[in-house]
Amino acid sequence: MSDKLKNIINKQVDQQNQDAVGQLEDAVQLVGFMIGDEEYSIPILNIQEIIKPIAWTRVPQTPPYVLGVFNLRGSVIPLIDLRLKFGLSQQKQSDETRFIVMKEGSEIAGFVIDRLTEALRIRKTDINPAPDTLDENESMIDGVAKRADRILTILKVHKLLKRDF
Repeated sequence: MSDKLKNIINKQVDQQNQDAVGQLEDAVQLVGFMIGDEEYSIPILNIQEIIKPIAWTRVPQTPPYVLGVFNLRGSVIPLIDLRLKFGLSQQKQSDETRFIVMKEGSEIAGFVIDRLTEALRIRKTDINPAPDTLDENESMIDGVAKRADRILTILKVHKLLKRDF
């Protein structure tokens, strides 16, 4: 193979590698879940794990949405029902109910969700900011993504983990 042809092939391979890296940097990986009839998501990097519901202990004098605490391999973790936190009525757990253990820095908590939907990758250009009707500093909404057949609300993990109890 001639040197000129090798250079052309190497340039093409380098360009393809750069394009792949650019696409990865331009995308956000999220995990989607349902609360009531609405789909929400959080960045996959903020998920420590997703488990089936386990026993928890009620903690007195906490808001109704704080169900209590549970033991996860020796760590005591607060458990928050996102249905109640979002102002929906409490619902009996089903086979699809899961606990998502979220973390950011040293903050960690478990959240009850109705069901998982999917792990997905969304280009940053397909994510719009939270609606103007919300105070950006107080809102739990980080952005809204347009999907082919639905709207996906992206939540701020640090706001979910903020201790207000």
